[in-house]
Amino acid sequence: MSKINMVQALNATLHDVMAHDDTILVMGEDVGVNGGVFRVTDGLYEKYGRERVIDSPIAEAGILGVAIGMAMAGLKPVIEMQFSGFSYEMMHQLEGNASRMRTRSRGQFTVPVVVRIPYGAGVRALEHHSESKEVYYAHTAGVKVVIPSSPSNAGPLLKAAIEDPDPVIFMEPKRSYRAFKEEIVPKDYAISKADVVESGDDITIISWGAMVRDTLKAVDAVRAERGFSPEVIDLLTLSPMDVDTIITSVKKTGRCVIVQEAQQSFGPASEIIALINDLALMYLQAPVKRVTMYDVIMPLFARESMYLPSKEKIIRAINDTLDF
Repeated sequence: MSKINMVQALNATLHDVMAHDDTILVMGEDVGVNGGVFRVTDGLYEKYGRERVIDSPIAEAGILGVAIGMAMAGLKPVIEMQFSGFSYEMMHQLEGNASRMRTRSRGQFTVPVVVRIPYGAGVRALEHHSESKEVYYAHTAGVKVVIPSSPSNAGPLLKAAIEDPDPVIFMEPKRSYRAFKEEIVPKDYAISKADVVESGDDITIISWGAMVRDTLKAVDAVRAERGFSPEVIDLLTLSPMDVDTIITSVKKTGRCVIVQEAQQSFGPASEIIALINDLALMYLQAPVKRVTMYDVIMPLFARESMYLPSKEKIIRAINDTLDF
């Protein structure tokens, strides 16, 4: 089997699900004739036509608002926010309507909308294109937040998101789009279930999105230098979070490092530390460490490499936690 990148995996999944379910449609800015800014929707317009692959106006609130109505009428819209920084325009529709419709209607209506959001730094993009604001969506009750990390899990997770009866924010790390290729071995990935990438006994290392690959590189460097047995967890879903997998691992290892691309304050890493304090505090042999961005506005591309959590910072956090 040939190797493919994440863009190809997502594109193949959209082709496959649309072929088997004519209630699925794609909508967003430039997703049709142009095949999407990142080419994730390439070829869909030619194959399925303008009624199922819809080029929208530049109006993010309108894109989601229309999609909510479509979903309540029985369709399954997969919409694209062209860049994460543009998605804030849809927040009123997301928080005020999509997230609340199941509760508001006492279960009479659900909103099976998938909102694809390219996000994150490392691709030399402009302002509002490189933020890592997954916490905005994870903090919204009634919304699920899924973040693939590789070509292998991107397709199955997108398929699971489309099949979910509730709104799903599907955040795609731009730095991983074409950074590497994998052979795709058929495997199911469920929303709300983390993936234990490596099993070990010495330390739990948790990450998601583009940071997973950097974390694995750091793990390999530490292993080559000192030898250790890490347990590496790829969260895959931030909300609802797979608390059982996290706590079971931390109870086993007694140590934990969390790597997130987002800035430090009020981020997902803080929530994971709170969960560990609530459910596994007496098992800890060292304080839990965070490796994160700084609490400043994301700089432009000339300095973004200094802002991103580096392999060296991850190595230092692992060694400090092991040596505590």
